[in-house]
Formats: sequence, C-alpha cells, structure tokens
Amino acid sequence: MKYFAVFLPIIDTEKSRIYRPQHLEFLENKRREGKIFANGRFTDGSGGLVIYKAESSDEVLELVRQDPYVAEGARGYEIHEWEMSPV
Repeated sequence: MKYFAVFLPIIDTEKSRIYRPQHLEFLENKRREGKIFANGRFTDGSGGLVIYKAESSDEVLELVRQDPYVAEGARGYEIHEWEMSPV
C-alpha cells in the first residue's frame, strides 16, 4: 500500500461552501473503506489536504475525481506520492 498526498486548492469559494457537506460525506465513506490516512483544511483558507492509501496513482486519481469538490469545480488537485518516514 502506498500513500498519496493530495492538495485541494480552492478554485471557487462559493462552490466550496455549497459542496462542503457532500465532500465531508465522501471523505467519511472513503475513511470507512480504509482509503484515507488523514485529512484536514489549511488554516490560511487556501484549501486542504487528503492523504490517501492506494495501490497506484491511477487509483488515487479515480478517487480524487469522485470527490464532489473536484467533480463540481470547487477545488483543483495536485497529487504526490508520499513516503512516510519512520519515527
């Protein structure tokens, strides 16, 4: 299993407000499926970050495109494979 950090910068503030409930429901569903390691918003209001667990970047891209924020044009996305350092 690999980890992927997905930045979700705001494109449209109003759409972000409108689609927030659907986005949060989407994240909760993916968390229950074991697809999300962590997520949260940036305190400067610029967007948020989701760290997905997946087998490939193609799998993550498919998940990201299902997120209502992305599907409805509220947020952009940037995907990076992330290697967690041992503590």
